[in-house]
Amino acid sequence: MTKPGTHDDLSQLGRQTVPPTSPEEARLERVANPHTERAYVVRFTAPEFTSLCPITGQPDFAHLVIDYAPGAFIVESKSLKLYLGSFRNHGAFHEACTLDIALRLEKEIAPHWLRIGGYWYPRGGMPIDIFYQTGKAPEGLWIPDQGVPAYRGRG
Repeated sequence: MTKPGTHDDLSQLGRQTVPPTSPEEARLERVANPHTERAYVVRFTAPEFTSLCPITGQPDFAHLVIDYAPGAFIVESKSLKLYLGSFRNHGAFHEACTLDIALRLEKEIAPHWLRIGGYWYPRGGMPIDIFYQTGKAPEGLWIPDQGVPAYRGRG
């Protein structure tokens, strides 16, 4: 039996992987944080995130920025990419998608701190931006601005 968070239990990295068809099916994997003695931020940016409107079935597009201060684990990036891609055929409102991603990351990697910015492109002429944060950032941690401007033809 392998210890959770070791490289032995990774099922996707370095292997051909069939993309999951839903967020529930997606396996979000983690590895041990190599620097638990340090406070630092990991940032993932997904500028081409897509999901489906649960009412019309039309595609919705977002620029996601995920920042977190790792605890004992870091998320394995290929599994995160596949997890985010699993929303492509998933019908949910912007708020649900953004918060579901944050809550799943909280559950799987238990970071010291996490925030997500979901910068959604206009639907019906109005962009909807969704923000979530787990609480105050750890003392002394440098947190850069997410760098996504207010909507004026973002890109």
